[in-house]
Amino acid sequence: MAMTLAEKIFKSHLRDEPFPGTKALAIDVVLCHEITTPIAINDLAARGKDRVFDPEKIKAVIDHVTPAKDSKTAQQGKILRDWAKRQNIRDFFDIGRNGVCHAIFPEKGFIRPGYTVIMGDSHTCTHGAFGAFAAGVGTTDLEVGILKGVCAFREPKTIRINISGAMPEGVYAKDVILKIIKELTVNGATDCVMEFHGSVVKGMSMESRMTLCNMAIEAGGTSGVCMPDEVTVDYLWPFISSDYKDKKAGLEDFKKWWSDEGCEYVKVIEINVSGMEPQVTYGYKPDEVKNISEIEGAPVDQVYIGSCTNGRLEDLRAAAQYLKGRQIAPGVRGIVSPATPKIFREADEEGLIKIFMDAGFCVTNPTCGACLGMSNGVLAPGEVCASTTNRNFNGRMGKGGMVHLMSPAVAAVTALEGKIADPRKFRREGI
Repeated sequence: MAMTLAEKIFKSHLRDEPFPGTKALAIDVVLCHEITTPIAINDLAARGKDRVFDPEKIKAVIDHVTPAKDSKTAQQGKILRDWAKRQNIRDFFDIGRNGVCHAIFPEKGFIRPGYTVIMGDSHTCTHGAFGAFAAGVGTTDLEVGILKGVCAFREPKTIRINISGAMPEGVYAKDVILKIIKELTVNGATDCVMEFHGSVVKGMSMESRMTLCNMAIEAGGTSGVCMPDEVTVDYLWPFISSDYKDKKAGLEDFKKWWSDEGCEYVKVIEINVSGMEPQVTYGYKPDEVKNISEIEGAPVDQVYIGSCTNGRLEDLRAAAQYLKGRQIAPGVRGIVSPATPKIFREADEEGLIKIFMDAGFCVTNPTCGACLGMSNGVLAPGEVCASTTNRNFNGRMGKGGMVHLMSPAVAAVTALEGKIADPRKFRREGI
């Protein structure tokens, strides 16, 4: 029987089916951060179950408010820190070593094709870029995952999305996923895996594929996935080289997870990016998306470049090539947050940090803080932010604030103009 990637992972990880259609899967990696995990830790302790199923399979990071901004967030960090020590969790990334969870965990080689991955964070779907089944879960499921290494799911249907054409100048992975969300709507992929295919995806870096999969949840998707290929092998090679004779052997092994010819999809969507404009959200839903020509000129107060969607080195390069030798507009606050210490160091070595600072940006340590209005870039009521993050919900980055989602390129030229601008109208500098 022909199977999709998700169906293959479900079959290989099935532990039990307690109810028809409910599958209890063995979990390869449980990811944790200091906002959602302390609730699970405290509840397990209160139940006399302060233990973990396998400390090697649990990875933890302090990344949302880092360093702590007040006593409450300090306490959240302390709970996670003490628990990691108590449970002998080796892969715990504290302040100074920490980064945005969905950037640092792949960077460390913790995500592999065919894996099952859970976390108490909706954007866990990012990790499907590696050909994994990765999903955000609630506190109860997170507790069971920590304690027993299993998680129950309804087996999702799969939507196939074929992305073809030639990527135009000034158009990036963020634009592509915004266009897809606009077509699907915020509920269009509910209880489904979004499976990305086509020449455009094959030509994307792992960073761009993570951007695609990161926002699957904004269309209601359980996960977004790409087929693991040569690009995946190259990215993971420092971590898997001892497992295979050569990269060709690694690729052949990864192919076992590919969706079969003739497998069943609940829907197939065709997206041709040729001639596509950069995309920007308006309003307060991720599917409220316009071509840049329809929203160009809208004023902003702040520009934010970072997050688990667009805080990687590729994203910083894309923004810096427009900012080099230029100054951001008076009255606009520019903030950039490289997603991990490694990305920060590499950006510094390439001269990107200097470009941002010379342009007038504030460069912060790696953090998720601004994305959900917790720290490092919270908006005041009535303020507008041009952001490379993933959600534009009402008040997402601060009570009464509004967010326009966009690519790093659009964000960069918007900072230069003080209003939403089209990167196709700007000259890019060599960096």
